[in-house]
Amino acid sequence: MKRHLYRTIAGLAIACCVTAYSHAPAQAGEVEVLHFWASSSEAGAVARLKATLRAQGHTWKDFAVADGGGGLAVVLLGSRVKSGNPPTAAQIKGVAIQEWARTGKLSSIDGVARAEKWDDILPPIVSDIMKYNGQYVAVPLNVHRVNWLWVNAAVLRKANAKVPTTWSEFFEVAEAMRRIGVIPVAYSGRSWLDMGTFESVALGVGGPDFYRKAFLELDPAVLGGPEMEKTLETYKRIKQYTDGGASGRDWIVATDMLNRGAAGMMIMGDWAKAEMVGAGKRPDVDVLCVPTPGSGGAYSFDIDSFVMFHVNEQNRQAQSDLARAVMSKDFQQAFNLTKGSIPVRLDVKMDQFDECARRSRQDFRNGAKRGLLLPSLAHGMAQPAHTVAAMWEVILQFWNQDRMTAREAANRLVKAVKAETPTSHAR
Repeated sequence: MKRHLYRTIAGLAIACCVTAYSHAPAQAGEVEVLHFWASSSEAGAVARLKATLRAQGHTWKDFAVADGGGGLAVVLLGSRVKSGNPPTAAQIKGVAIQEWARTGKLSSIDGVARAEKWDDILPPIVSDIMKYNGQYVAVPLNVHRVNWLWVNAAVLRKANAKVPTTWSEFFEVAEAMRRIGVIPVAYSGRSWLDMGTFESVALGVGGPDFYRKAFLELDPAVLGGPEMEKTLETYKRIKQYTDGGASGRDWIVATDMLNRGAAGMMIMGDWAKAEMVGAGKRPDVDVLCVPTPGSGGAYSFDIDSFVMFHVNEQNRQAQSDLARAVMSKDFQQAFNLTKGSIPVRLDVKMDQFDECARRSRQDFRNGAKRGLLLPSLAHGMAQPAHTVAAMWEVILQFWNQDRMTAREAANRLVKAVKAETPTSHAR
């Protein structure tokens, strides 16, 4: 029934969205969009965007690359742009937006942004990411919270344990789950997932100021300091509560383990929530949601966004309509109900969203006011991809090599970052 209700609500939301944009444009064009959403929930979210544009008379052309935004998507996009045939838009986010903007290949959508008053409905830390030289070149679709801890409620009850709020409590709960024969932590051992767990541990162990200095400023004294050692030790301790199949495991498989009760806890962003709902699980009832231990009101975020490339005159209106549609209240609601994330607009009502999403929105609002919104390192929001990759290599080595100490790993982090940013440690 919950699953049916969820689909009904999402369907009604997109119906309203399509109706709101059902007028035919003065000049129909083609919208070709590069994206790398491949899961069932992600495909559903993309379908809502397609419906919105088609309702306006435009033709949608999919340019889907199912590699999680990795190397293949980058290579294909670069080839298309170099040949003078870029897509209308591409799923690019974070620091990469600025990198692409510096090439001069992106189209300004500042006219749409000013007309729709985006500066009034987006937190400055978000709007700044979407701009280059003061003009919008990208449009945000959503906000994912990275520092979530998910707990299977039935497993927690069986283990006679309580939801952990500190790392000490986390490991106590993990022990209790192991005693009843359940894998304590569903772990996904892929680069961005490893780093997502690591940054969530860092936020909980060291706090927001530590996170900023280490991951945004790349301060060598902090990267190699005692708080980083403690972070690394806490992160490595999680390994003993995972299973042998964690290496290389996809996040969808890990989420299924949690849903079935084969595992008791999972550290993962809220994109996993859509898979939970798809499996008939009720967020914050069957699967509980809390910030990762120690992270409290801090909010590590990942924002999906589209950058806009220079296109011919015929398709400029379609491109503007795409930007306008993505930021509309109706689409923001419909898309995020399906995706598991929350609207990036601060004025979208949350009454149709589940309790986890409403809690996320409240923390997002509070974080915006208190300066506790922190761009995710793992998802390219804080640093360029090459810097993140260099750091991940160290984290992976530390995870896999029992003889490597936290002190040695911290020193290697400093060296890895220095090699990537030889002139300055500032972002």
